[in-house]
Amino acid sequence: MSDLDLLHFEQLKTEVQTEYLGDHTPSSEDISKWKGIDIIYFQEDLRKKGKGNISEKSFYTYFKTSPVSKLPRIDMLNILSVYAGYVSWYDFKKNHLFTNELLQESEDLETEEIEKLELEVANSPDIVEIAVKSENTPKQLEIKRSASVEDLVLQDIPTVNQSVNSNSINTFDDDSREKKSTVALVKKYLWLGISAILTILVGILGFQDELFSRKFYYSFIDADRNSKINAELQVQILQQNESPILYVAKPNEPFVYTTKSKMLTMVVSSPYYRTDTIQRNLENAPEAENIELKPNDYAIMLFYYSKSIKDLKKKRVSLNYLINDNALIYQVFNNKFYGVETMDKQRYINLVTLPSTSLENLDVIDTQTDKSGKIVMIKFKIDSDEDKQ
Repeated sequence: MSDLDLLHFEQLKTEVQTEYLGDHTPSSEDISKWKGIDIIYFQEDLRKKGKGNISEKSFYTYFKTSPVSKLPRIDMLNILSVYAGYVSWYDFKKNHLFTNELLQESEDLETEEIEKLELEVANSPDIVEIAVKSENTPKQLEIKRSASVEDLVLQDIPTVNQSVNSNSINTFDDDSREKKSTVALVKKYLWLGISAILTILVGILGFQDELFSRKFYYSFIDADRNSKINAELQVQILQQNESPILYVAKPNEPFVYTTKSKMLTMVVSSPYYRTDTIQRNLENAPEAENIELKPNDYAIMLFYYSKSIKDLKKKRVSLNYLINDNALIYQVFNNKFYGVETMDKQRYINLVTLPSTSLENLDVIDTQTDKSGKIVMIKFKIDSDEDKQ
C-alpha cells in the first residue's frame, strides 16, 4: 500500500458523498458526521447501486476518520467505486492518476545499480583465490591420509606380550561388567517405578475436578406455552465470597453446569423473560431438571412488531399504544466512536417500521414497563454482519 492509494481513497470518499447527496438529504452534508438512521439509508442505497454492503463497523472505521491510515479490503473498494460510477477500484485510480515520473526514475536507478554489482562480483580477485584453494584442498587431504597409514605400518608391535596381558584383563572386565549390569538394571526399574508413581499423582491432580465433580442439566421452559425457550438466556452463578460467574444458555439446549459444591444459586435473565433466582440443594438433586420462566409479554410483543414487515400501518399504531410518550430509548453501538445513542418514541417507531434488511439483525437488550403496562424504557442494538461472524 502506498501513500498515493490513501490519497485516491480520500478522493473516492468525496465522490461517494457527492453521489449520495444527489438523491438524499441526510442530517449533515459531511459524511463523517453521519450516524444512526443516516448510515442505514446509505447502506440501502449502496446495496441498490453498488450491489454490495458495508457494515456499520467498517463505515465508522473508514469514513469517520480523515485521512485514514489504512485501506479497506479490495472488495469494499470495488463496491464503493461502482457506487461512484466506475467499473472498479482500478478504473477509479486510472481516472485520477498522479504524476509517475519519480517512480520511473527510481526504477532506472535500481537497474543501473544491479548491473554495477554484477561487474564487481565478476572481476573480484577474492573469488579467484578461493577457487585455487578449493582445488588444492582434496590433494592435501590425500597426502595426510597416506602418511598416517604409513606410520601405522612402520610401528613395531610385540604380539606375544599383548596376548598374555589380555587374558588377565578379560577376567577382570567380565566381573566388573556383571556388577555394572546388575546396578544399571536396578536403577532402571527404580526410575520406572518412580516415574509411574509421579505420572499417577499428576493425573489425579490434573483431573481431580472431573473425578469429584457432578454434571447437572437444566432445561428452561416457557411457563405459558410449556415449550423450550428459543432464545439465549444469561445465567449468573452466585458463590459465597466470590464474584458472580456469567454463562450463556443456548436456545433449545440444556444449560450444563459442573460443580463440586453442595448448594447452587443461579440468576436466569433474558430480555423476553422475567428474571428469576433459582436455588438448589445438590446433595440429593436430580441430574436433569426442567425450570419454568415467566415470559415478559411486552418485550415479546415489541420484538415481534420490530421484526414484522407486514401491515406497517397497524404495526405503527400498536407500537404507539405500547410505548409511553416519555419512554427512554437507547441504541447500543459496537464501535469505539459511539457507545449509546438516545432517541424519542416517534424516531424509534420510524426506525423499526423502515422496510430495511438491517432490521433482521435488531435485538432488544432490555425493556421496562410502568404500573399501567406501558413500556417506559427500551435498550436495543443492530448487529452488523461482521459482528455475527
